[in-house]
Amino acid sequence: MTERLMLLDTASLYFRAFYGVPDTVTAPNGTPVNAVRGLLDIIARLVSEFEPTQLVACWDDSWRPQWRVDLIPSYKEHRVARVADDGTSIEETPEKLVVQIPVIRQVLDAFGITVLGAPDHEADDVIGSLASQATVPVDVVTGDRDLFQLADDSAGVRVIYTARGMSKLEIVTDEVLRGKYGIGPEQYADFAVMRGDASDGLPGVSGVGEKTAANLLAEYGDLDTIVAVAADPDEPLSATLRARLLAASDYLLVAPKVVEVVRDLDFGTVDARLRPLSSDQRAAVDALAEEWGLGGSADRALRALGNS
Repeated sequence: MTERLMLLDTASLYFRAFYGVPDTVTAPNGTPVNAVRGLLDIIARLVSEFEPTQLVACWDDSWRPQWRVDLIPSYKEHRVARVADDGTSIEETPEKLVVQIPVIRQVLDAFGITVLGAPDHEADDVIGSLASQATVPVDVVTGDRDLFQLADDSAGVRVIYTARGMSKLEIVTDEVLRGKYGIGPEQYADFAVMRGDASDGLPGVSGVGEKTAANLLAEYGDLDTIVAVAADPDEPLSATLRARLLAASDYLLVAPKVVEVVRDLDFGTVDARLRPLSSDQRAAVDALAEEWGLGGSADRALRALGNS
């Protein structure tokens, strides 16, 4: 079998599972397990369809890193439910999902799936580092379009985009990005900076949407050049567009570091190879599945992961 590494944007997937499976799906003790079961079904489908030999569930050790907030205070601000005593931002998350997150960690460990996070970094940064440093083809599974910046045909990195649902997965490659936006993946972060993203609290450049951002990148190549052109009155640029870019100069100075995923986190040697479970591991999974009422979802995940 051809070696292939699959990287899961885990929170993106368990949120999708939570909203896609009724919260009336519960464990014998009454705890909702719709996100747990839904995530197992998603993993079973992905592994069966794309046949990775290695699998990492990438984790948000910090969903809103302070260093990103220091650069852009509005970063994910609207998703903060409260601030803990230690200054950590607590994400607004449905209580019926909050109680399932520890179970999800427990289940992933029991199924032999590597879970990896990094202090002060988001799962995106874990994904960016593992994908950029991989020596085998990589599938990045996410509902976050910011990770389109990782697509790289020459390195065999593609993004499996889940935003339209698991039945309508979109495989994002260099060619797809150029066809959809007219830009390459190496330009996507600059494109996202200018366009902005309300869901992440990124204002973008007022009056500059996807089409204008793509046209600017097609003409000038990258954001640094665009900013330099806007600052030079001798360069041909419409007065309106120049004014908009200059008005956003402070934002454009810091936003790229916020939007660009980190690619140089050092995890050492990560053994994420999928292997059949030992008899003791299988017994532990069976006990966990019974405790939490995981039923057919556990069975499907076991089969997909090579356990009959």
